[in-house]
Amino acid sequence: MTQVLIVGAGPAGIRAAERLVAAGVHPVVVDEGARAGGQIYRRPPAGFTRTPRALYGSEAGKAVALHRCFDMMLEAGQLTFHARSSVISLSGQVAQVLLPEGVHGIAYDRLLLATGATDRLAPVPGWQSAGVYSLGATQVALKSQGVALGQRIVLAGSGPLLTLVASQLLKAGARVEAVLDTAPLTTQARGAVGMALARPFVTVRGALMRAQLGRIYHAGVKLVRIATDDAGPTALYWQDGRGREQCSTCDMVGLGWHLRAETHLADLAGVSMVWNDRFCQWLPHSDAFGRAGDGVYLAGDGLQILGAEGAELAGRLAASACLEDVGLPTPDTKPDLKRLRRMQRFAAAMQRAFPWPAQMVRDLPSDTVLCRCEGISVGELRETLPLSGPEANRAKSLSRVGMGRCQGRYCQLAGAEVLAAKAGVPVAQVGHLRGQPPVRPAPIGAYLDDWSD
Repeated sequence: MTQVLIVGAGPAGIRAAERLVAAGVHPVVVDEGARAGGQIYRRPPAGFTRTPRALYGSEAGKAVALHRCFDMMLEAGQLTFHARSSVISLSGQVAQVLLPEGVHGIAYDRLLLATGATDRLAPVPGWQSAGVYSLGATQVALKSQGVALGQRIVLAGSGPLLTLVASQLLKAGARVEAVLDTAPLTTQARGAVGMALARPFVTVRGALMRAQLGRIYHAGVKLVRIATDDAGPTALYWQDGRGREQCSTCDMVGLGWHLRAETHLADLAGVSMVWNDRFCQWLPHSDAFGRAGDGVYLAGDGLQILGAEGAELAGRLAASACLEDVGLPTPDTKPDLKRLRRMQRFAAAMQRAFPWPAQMVRDLPSDTVLCRCEGISVGELRETLPLSGPEANRAKSLSRVGMGRCQGRYCQLAGAEVLAAKAGVPVAQVGHLRGQPPVRPAPIGAYLDDWSD
């Protein structure tokens, strides 16, 4: 029997498991969460009183259906699930998995990576302070614990998640002082045309959600700095679309510019990475079904940022490719491929509407902290160029940017912009930071326990 390992139990991983199970395959699923659902459909602890409608809004039906689908397969013994666990390394068709009881190897014949995405962050002077979070962290606290991370909140960045988190906080009764979007309204309008043509209902729903923010929403801003004291943020200074200085007082800041594909495991699996000008990041290369190498399949936001519905489609397609490659029958994939192409058109238009603020990053003052893990400034990275040249991995070895806990997840893209601007070369020429095991921090004791076995 073919052993299939699925990494990730979000929408892509769940739908991939469902298709494999329907074909008689018993997959092993590994996920960092306590329960399946992923980031977007993260489930609260048992006994949590907020309803699915309150947690997931208009997506409540999809969330509940996915949760039920996975739970039924698990209860029927049709798959093996390792919760609160992380795949930290891949070698020789064995995944080193950090389980609650220690590090253990899980062998596989086929690997399906549905690793999702993390927040894409741009540095802002002062962002290294306590009390400055990503939009994703802000949303996790609200979904999993019903907690707003501040009493006076300012959210800044761009993309649908900015509007969504603001709306969710307001519905929960939190005080949101300002929502600051770096994308100008004219840019958003141009992208919105393509979004509406691809997914009109979703586009209208987003526009209505935006309208509910009212006067706290500001478009086309430039973030200047986050003022802080010993307790955390006190204000966010910014310029409006006309260049006028503005100040929003706060005790918490949430930042985020859409999402960044989580590609560390794909890199370790030997998948090639290519720079995508549309998404302004390095993405794995695959065929339309997610085939990305010998026995390696990718699905969901870890392959391309298409959102939850696109992830479900990609999960089914990747599982179909896996089944086809091992000689098992697969259902008709044409409808899913057609819907996926529509999702891709929508995602491309959305990136045009809410672009990555490349120029804002390139213009950062030299004393701005770039790598929060290691405390490395923009100026220190720029100073590596005479020896490193515009090459990410050489600059990393000289500056330590990307060597911290996050392994470049939050500083790599901004660092590439800084290097490219200083050297006068395209960002693609800088290259991406090579994945290094362990891809997640692991306690030494976990390795010792494994060694003692």
